[in-house]
Amino acid sequence: MPRLKFQTLTEQMYYILLCLSRECCGIDIMDQVPAMTGGRVRVGSGTLYNLLEQFLQAEMIRETRAEGRRRSYILTPKGRRVLEGEYHRLCTQAEDYRRILEEEVSP
Repeated sequence: MPRLKFQTLTEQMYYILLCLSRECCGIDIMDQVPAMTGGRVRVGSGTLYNLLEQFLQAEMIRETRAEGRRRSYILTPKGRRVLEGEYHRLCTQAEDYRRILEEEVSP
């Protein structure tokens, strides 16, 4: 069965949406993602603008300003729910990891 779109997020999707919890434009996102991940995650311009368009179509973000080619975006309530859902999914995975490894280590 195919995975539903945005049911789970890639790291790049997650960090783009996290950046958009505050209004920003594409170049800001490209700078913020590596800064918030210590350089572990980077987003190329092609990937970024493709995902921004998909997020717009899915009504997860909305455009707030357009100045020439520079566009700014922010999360919608739907986008915030998706981001929070992914956060909780990741936390659950981390809890499962800790629980399983603690069981393996305990006598």
